[in-house]
Amino acid sequence: MSINLADLRGDGGPGAGVLTQPPPPAGRQTWLDALRGVAVLAVLFEHLLDPLFPEVRAAVSPRFDFGQYGVMLFFLVSGYVVPASLERRGSVTGFWIGRVFRLYPLWAVVALAGTVFGLAQVYAGLPVALAEHPVTAGLAHLTMLQDFLQVVSVVNVFWTLSYEMVFYLLVTALFVVAPHRPRTTGVLVVAMAGVLAGGLLPAGALSRALGGDAVVLLATVVLVAGMAAILGGAHRGRACGAIAIAALAVVLLGWNSRVGAWQSLAIVATMFAGTALNRLDHGRLNHGARWVVAMVPVVCVVAALCFGPGWGMSEEEAVAFRWSWSAAVVAAWLTFTGFRRLRPTGFLGPGPAALLVRLGVLSYSVYLLHPLVVQVLRRLVPYPAQVPLTGRIGLSLVVASAVVGAATLTHRFVELPAQALGRRVVRAHAHRG
Repeated sequence: MSINLADLRGDGGPGAGVLTQPPPPAGRQTWLDALRGVAVLAVLFEHLLDPLFPEVRAAVSPRFDFGQYGVMLFFLVSGYVVPASLERRGSVTGFWIGRVFRLYPLWAVVALAGTVFGLAQVYAGLPVALAEHPVTAGLAHLTMLQDFLQVVSVVNVFWTLSYEMVFYLLVTALFVVAPHRPRTTGVLVVAMAGVLAGGLLPAGALSRALGGDAVVLLATVVLVAGMAAILGGAHRGRACGAIAIAALAVVLLGWNSRVGAWQSLAIVATMFAGTALNRLDHGRLNHGARWVVAMVPVVCVVAALCFGPGWGMSEEEAVAFRWSWSAAVVAAWLTFTGFRRLRPTGFLGPGPAALLVRLGVLSYSVYLLHPLVVQVLRRLVPYPAQVPLTGRIGLSLVVASAVVGAATLTHRFVELPAQALGRRVVRAHAHRG
């Protein structure tokens, strides 16, 4: 049974305004694609530093984390578009069908390739934990929550999908429980309080207390039962399912993050800040809420400087982490704000900006595939210092071309057909409803 979310009338948070118009109509916003393009370039550059530009790593990384900058941009974009997509669809079932067909087909291809690369030891072998616990590791990956289940990802960039999934669960739960009054600013206030309190919570505590396999199995059962209740149950069952998946998300964020809980909560707060910005842009949130949104990066940086990393590091590494992570967060916010303010000017015309837009369209494929290409590079160039700088720059262009070429193919033959199939499934479900 679908859940009608189209009739949204107010935000209900502190200083919230009244909705006087429906969610914005569907349509591709090229400024968001351009941001995705910037984000995926930053992540690719970060992953080329060790195999090609170790001198840049040594000089710049203690002050600025290109990878964190890129993923924070991705998280802001997700926060901006995902809840709006849910509202626009007016159906939680339709939303989840769309998400499954959007994310899982390419994910499955890359997960299989990553497993083969590990078994073949293209660069490094399959992580021992995955080989010793294949069933629970596979379950953890299927939920896409593996980063919160203390299971190492078979492809390193999969960790960000865990945050996407937690965000989807929280957004779904909020809309099921209160479909007419989504409390955007209230959620932001709670999330920021969680960021500041998260420094007191130990990373991975739940898995250490109950055992890794038990946590994976328990989380899978709660997730499947909760989603089944939401998508197929009566009104009371949907509410119980929403509470179950929200509780699961909060517990995993606070007590079983791979990194510090404050850092995980900072990412989720950033995503909800993107949601608030979307509501501000479409006149669906009181402008006084912008001050609450502006506090999110401030709170994130304060938490980073106060709490530091949530895993073992030397004091020198911890100081570098605090400043490089904070600088990346600030830069991501400035970039997002700049693109957002320039979007009405039509600045994304022909030229380099148009290339960013195209790269943004391919960004999911580029993001998931590039670690595999980098593994091949590291196998072929084990000692980058022995290669002249001009040669390494040339290699970086070859890698980028290979990644974009492969991404073009997977976008054409995996992503687009899967999305088309998802749309047909949604239409069939709506027709039956």
